[in-house]
Amino acid sequence: MMKSGSGGNGYLEYSEHRAGQRRQAVIFFISLFLPFAIILHIYFSHSSVSVYTTTTGKPFPYNHSTQPTSSDASETAGDAILNTGAQCDLFRGDWIPEPAGPFYTNKTCRDIPDHQNCMKNGRPDSGYLYWKWKPDGCHLPRFNASRFLHIVRNKVWGFIGDSIARNNVQSLVCLLSQVEDPMDAYHDEAYMFRRWYFPSYNFTLVVLWSPYLIKQSEDEVNGLPKDQIKLYLDTIDESWKNQLHEFDFIVLSGGEWFYKSSISLEKNKVVGCHYCPGMNFTELGIPFVYRKALRLAFKFITTSPNYKGLTFFRTFTSDHFENGEWFSGGTCNHTVPFQKDQFSMPLLDAEMRKVELEEFEKAAKEGLAKGLKLKLLDTSQALLLRPDGHPGPYRYYYPFANNSHAKVQNDCLHWCLPGPIDSWSEILLEILQHE
Repeated sequence: MMKSGSGGNGYLEYSEHRAGQRRQAVIFFISLFLPFAIILHIYFSHSSVSVYTTTTGKPFPYNHSTQPTSSDASETAGDAILNTGAQCDLFRGDWIPEPAGPFYTNKTCRDIPDHQNCMKNGRPDSGYLYWKWKPDGCHLPRFNASRFLHIVRNKVWGFIGDSIARNNVQSLVCLLSQVEDPMDAYHDEAYMFRRWYFPSYNFTLVVLWSPYLIKQSEDEVNGLPKDQIKLYLDTIDESWKNQLHEFDFIVLSGGEWFYKSSISLEKNKVVGCHYCPGMNFTELGIPFVYRKALRLAFKFITTSPNYKGLTFFRTFTSDHFENGEWFSGGTCNHTVPFQKDQFSMPLLDAEMRKVELEEFEKAAKEGLAKGLKLKLLDTSQALLLRPDGHPGPYRYYYPFANNSHAKVQNDCLHWCLPGPIDSWSEILLEILQHE
């Protein structure tokens, strides 16, 4: 990509080398040429190949000069990413003020769950709604729901994971519903499995509950106590195993549930556990079990003969509990984002993230060799900086209405809707539209 001023400076060096005695003539010429050089620089910085990097340091080139066809010109016009001349890293950056505010409210999206409906529940501050993710080296366009729906026309998209995955898909549903209100096509009794259908685009959005990605059970097995979580490290969870073939896109994620106490089995035999006092089992450690689960999940995706879709893997996001955990009085009372490097990821979370990046990189290479694309959706750093974006005590309806000092369980893990999690769809769209 042409760097700022490279045209003029390059010409000057060339002229001085070949005709040092003509300096005045060269300067006169440059004064005429400079305005045109600036115009050319602006043009190429918008239309040439930009480079996105992941946290693994490996760049993904995207060509932003691709012109929309006549059928989608109105849906894609005016939203090209603005590159600032440096390498664009979608996953590292800062939060900057956004006067335009959120894309939707609790009045324009009917599908916000009560425990994430911070507006409805009486959260008194609104500043958390007026920030925008600014990647290093570029400016990310605001989410364009029409463009997204155009790209996924006639497709089926699955989100596979835990309650953060559900939080993610509900954010996307709210964003897309500003163009078309979807039909509620299916849900189970607990709303763990759900389908939305956008009839004008023949687009289906699905969320599948699979907090471990592998088989889990709380039944009594081989004398192991009931209600103790058992994880089968060699068996994929059937909740998504039997549906993978129907998806054109998936977003796979996990991590949070591995912090719970569990017993791990392979070939139906106990191989160890995590936090199982009183049991004579080897402590495996959370990262070890998570690695096993991810490796099996990725292997299943890259070896499934009937799956040809585009796979996104969304990385782990830390919670922001302070002065305790969710069960011991932990709170999150921040009202503004952290500055970059103001807050670091907890050590165990960082180890989990390291596992994710290592296993994803291996899987992406294996998938590429078989003609499958796996893309990283690295949301870790962006959301690490947003302690202000959680429901906190406002997971409940007006929790302090009767007692301003009431002891209320906080939610410092999930995200208010609208809120910072909406940025995930902006990043997702930016990657998606160049595939």
